[in-house]
Amino acid sequence: MFKKLLTPHSLCISAVIAALYAALTLLLAPISYGPIQLRLSEALTLLPMVLPQAIPGLFVGCLIANLYTGMLTDIIFGSLATLIAAIGTWLLRKKPILAAACPVVFNGVIVGLVLAKTSGLPIALTMAEVAIGEVGAVLIGLVILGAMKRAKIDLTRLG
Repeated sequence: MFKKLLTPHSLCISAVIAALYAALTLLLAPISYGPIQLRLSEALTLLPMVLPQAIPGLFVGCLIANLYTGMLTDIIFGSLATLIAAIGTWLLRKKPILAAACPVVFNGVIVGLVLAKTSGLPIALTMAEVAIGEVGAVLIGLVILGAMKRAKIDLTRLG
């Protein structure tokens, strides 16, 4: 699979996803950052279920968006959380509910822990707040994917 992600076609798909993620996050910056956040760009974290090219795209998009914070811990660990979640989503793609749980769990735990440690906030509460925002974004992603399926839009043909 890794070789397939390095073709010019796949790199272009990854780049578009990275640009969408970063642009949505930055455009909606007031709700995209902080302990209580709703990153609508996280709706894209379900794309690995149908497009493996989304894995590097989500990672790079998140990395670009996190550069905006200027916080090295967020840049590193927030981006890694998205990468791990994207890989988990792809691995569990045949089980959509479990796949959709990956971004919620990994971002809730990793990003929540980083935010709690850097902001002096309660760890469990901060993890829960991040996870709740992630649930909202993932639900939006599920609705979009469902609508695309009903409209017979097949994203797998892109890959």
